[in-house]
Amino acid sequence: MAFLDIRWNPEKDPEDRRSGLWRLNIDAERQGRGYGRFAVETVADELRRRGKQQLYTSWEPGEDGPGEFYLKLGFRPTGETSGGQTVGVLDLGRDG
Repeated sequence: MAFLDIRWNPEKDPEDRRSGLWRLNIDAERQGRGYGRFAVETVADELRRRGKQQLYTSWEPGEDGPGEFYLKLGFRPTGETSGGQTVGVLDLGRDG
């Protein structure tokens, strides 16, 4: 599911609005076929179309979590956590 311009932490910074992916789930038997990459790229393209510069997501840390998948796509951890999950950001830039 994609989210657009949510207020991230209004108590800390009411102007901090973020867009990205939340709860990307690909069945274990279907992983490795490009579905996840397609979902991330599709959301990234839409955010670029809307003039956004960053795509956020979060993932369960640990060996069995999707962290490696996101890192391979270019996400970098922000140093934040949300509900115990690692928060990551992908810089979209002007040219993608």
